[in-house]
Amino acid sequence: MILHCVFLRFKSAVQAQEKQEIYDSISALVGAVPGMIDVKHGPNVSPEGLNGGFRDGFIVRFEDAEARDAYLVHPDHVTVGDRIVSLTDGGLAGLMVFDMDV
Repeated sequence: MILHCVFLRFKSAVQAQEKQEIYDSISALVGAVPGMIDVKHGPNVSPEGLNGGFRDGFIVRFEDAEARDAYLVHPDHVTVGDRIVSLTDGGLAGLMVFDMDV
């Protein structure tokens, strides 16, 4: 199983509704991308203060690396990915992606 973890530094002007639209767009891919199991999202709630400014994030669970790879090139993912980059502080510098094989 692959956990695809994405952490975001949204621009300060991005409202909660727009964030939710992003998460809804990603969640809509469950069922459209074979092997994509589910999506969890939300704000950072850690009291440690070690988030490096990444205040929001989502995690996608995939059956395997092949499912993750199909998701990465799926046209709907590319569209939402481009939207995410446009909404993060610093573009690509405003997100961190970390995949784990668990």
